[in-house]
Amino acid sequence: MGNNSNTIKIGCDDLNKKHTNRLINEKSPYLLQHAHNPVDWYPWGKEAFEKAKKEDKPIFLSIGYSTCHWCHVMERESFEDEQVAELLNEYFVSIKVDREERPDLDNIYMTITQAMTGSGGWPMNVFLTPDKKPIFAGTYFPKRSILDRVGIMDISYNINRAWKEKREDLIENSEDIIAKLSRINSNTNSEGDLSKEVLDKAFKEKSENFDRQYGGFGSSPKFPMGHNLMFLIRYYKENKNKEALEMIEQTLDSMYKGGIFDHIGFGFSRYSVDKKWLVPHFEKMLYDNAILAYAYLEGYQLTKKELYKEVAEKIFTYIIRDMTSEDGGFYSAEDADSEGVEGKFYVWSKRQVKELLGEAEGELVCNYFDITDQGNFEGENIPNLIKHDLALLEKSPDMTNRIHAYADMLFYKRETRIHPHKDDKILTSWNGLMIAALAFGGRILDKALFINVAKKSIDFIYDKLFEETRLLARYRDGEARYEGYLEDYAFLTWGLIEMYEATFEKKYLKKAKKLMDDTFELFWDDENGGFFINGHDSEELILRPKEIYDGAIPSGNSVAGFNMIKLSKMLEDESYMKKYEMMIKSFGQDISDMPSAHSFFLITYMDYLKNGKNIIIAHEREDELYKSMISEINKRYLPFTTVIMGNRELVDGKTTAYICENYACNMPINNIEEFIKQL
Repeated sequence: MGNNSNTIKIGCDDLNKKHTNRLINEKSPYLLQHAHNPVDWYPWGKEAFEKAKKEDKPIFLSIGYSTCHWCHVMERESFEDEQVAELLNEYFVSIKVDREERPDLDNIYMTITQAMTGSGGWPMNVFLTPDKKPIFAGTYFPKRSILDRVGIMDISYNINRAWKEKREDLIENSEDIIAKLSRINSNTNSEGDLSKEVLDKAFKEKSENFDRQYGGFGSSPKFPMGHNLMFLIRYYKENKNKEALEMIEQTLDSMYKGGIFDHIGFGFSRYSVDKKWLVPHFEKMLYDNAILAYAYLEGYQLTKKELYKEVAEKIFTYIIRDMTSEDGGFYSAEDADSEGVEGKFYVWSKRQVKELLGEAEGELVCNYFDITDQGNFEGENIPNLIKHDLALLEKSPDMTNRIHAYADMLFYKRETRIHPHKDDKILTSWNGLMIAALAFGGRILDKALFINVAKKSIDFIYDKLFEETRLLARYRDGEARYEGYLEDYAFLTWGLIEMYEATFEKKYLKKAKKLMDDTFELFWDDENGGFFINGHDSEELILRPKEIYDGAIPSGNSVAGFNMIKLSKMLEDESYMKKYEMMIKSFGQDISDMPSAHSFFLITYMDYLKNGKNIIIAHEREDELYKSMISEINKRYLPFTTVIMGNRELVDGKTTAYICENYACNMPINNIEEFIKQL
């Protein structure tokens, strides 16, 4: 093992470990997973780069996250291996990064990896010069080369040799890559534009990529990406396109029926490895469940299908039961693996079910959840409803209630198993998404519990994750760290806006405005428009990227745009709308070129074009008329409408609504019949 400095703290629990490196002092669960590797890991920081320059060594940068299956595989095969560690320690300074703590680094080096290899993923492994520029990049490397996949040992030998013999070529090539990416990054088209046709083009692209048998987009693997459905729901709302509605319902139904939804303990896994949504990659992420809950709630508002309401409530049940800290913050993720085996916690044999429930009841449950003797996943069974017609199940409520009772018994039995690892760090950004979903759900379902859980998370963030006025990105084990990124500010602002609409407590609107204004101060590009990922006060890196692509998570720019339009109407402040128009010019060309890759931004653009209603309600007390007005608003799907409590005149001393549109307000309304008519 490499020579560790005296700064490493070794506790009693570590004395039996053969190796302990600098990661033992970190809070990230992912870094701590590697704290006893023989690789002499450093966290990202000055110490590592000074060592690399002093010893004239390249950097080996490895980026992943704690619930990443292939990260575990590479650790077992390579980073726990003495031969690999000996090479890495001799030739390089090795740095481990948790991508969820450092999305800025992840974005930069993922862009580089994709540019150098044509693809990306995690673990991401990049060899760098001591000044952080790329030499070679890839994702998972086995220990030794196998067929067309090069091994980490061969790569290490070859890069060490090239560093000694062809250094000038390596440096020239790395600087060329950075120069090209810098030009792309700074070449924001300030004269770009969008037109309404981009929405039709996005829909056409989604339609062409839609799986008409099983829902979703593409073949396999299939990612849920709830914001794609949020776009389609709005597109249907505006165009009454029957195909859009079919795409929405087929996807919402099929995802729920598949094994990607945990029918025993609830919550969605990150993606399905097959087109039927049967076999998930079993890790569960907070962000997926937040965005999917929001999409199912909107699906419920649009279609009134009780199933979609039920799915959202099940997601929230999982989050509140398993993913919420005592103090109110939401944990990040649960692993795919337990006892070193992917999915072991979640699968069942027919024998296990019958031993628990008895022969007759066990057979009923096995038939319902497609649990067979031969199995559907490596000889075991992932419970699913793929073979069922959901409409027929809804017509048999007595049987469904019986099944739910038996599923509860399976759940409590499953609880006795060894659980997958839980990444219990609390990320501001992902908490913001779940706050938004819970507040929205509490409002439209009239469930105070969901609103109260979201409130507690907001209180946690404001108590634990602010350093004076600067929002921080991560909390774990008593430590708040990392200056917040654009996602932290944008997603939390969204959550605050949803909380205001759920409670009409002015403090949440005030907090949202403050956070939005801070977002401009810290991240806005005055020259070209749009927001950078990291703040003006953050660490200087080799690139300062802006991201508009809406991948597994909507981009910070897209959600910030959503917030700007909402706040522009709520606060009657045109400055936000002018900044949004700068964003259109900044990103318009990229969005026009591939609209289906920018679903969430197109949601904001639809709101911008629609310039929907702004309802201002004046009241002295929450009387029956006030309650009726709020109830009528909440039962409707009104994605382009904002509602605020305002200081307007009461008519005849009664609760009075002002419905404003296109910068003009209709006559004041103080009876429910006229209010419903205007809605």
